[in-house]
Amino acid sequence: MSFEGSYLWRLRQKIGHDLVLMPGAAIAAQREDGQVLLVRRGDNGVWALPGGGAEIGGSFARTAVDELREETGLVVDPADLIPAACFSDAERHTLHYPNGDVAHYFSICFVVRRWEGEPVPDGEESIELRFADLDDLPEPFEGSTARVVELLRGYLATGRFQIG
Repeated sequence: MSFEGSYLWRLRQKIGHDLVLMPGAAIAAQREDGQVLLVRRGDNGVWALPGGGAEIGGSFARTAVDELREETGLVVDPADLIPAACFSDAERHTLHYPNGDVAHYFSICFVVRRWEGEPVPDGEESIELRFADLDDLPEPFEGSTARVVELLRGYLATGRFQIG
């Protein structure tokens, strides 16, 4: 779903650019070689993990599945999602968008290793896609996602759910 018409868009029509607390999800589609799919965002041109805010009636898992499909075209079964980390620290996960909107995200990062389809950017939310090693991220890289990548590295190294 494009931003226009989304739950957050409708909320913004009422409250303007004020801070919003938003549930969300990020998803790391990981190949066998360990590389993870990244998206170059259409709104600001920076690289990040696919992800976004929940819609009415959604869940963390549904948000992850929907955002991955919308931004990359990949289709995953929610049963294949592996919860890796949660992130909600206000200092790192309050995003200031180019249009002046501000949102503090409370999110879960999932790993998925099985999917259907070939990754293709949607041309709106994502303008480029790339599999990359987590130790060699493309620039410019989104600041709050850099912290999520740290948590993801921790999960991949230990197998333990990370909190940040």
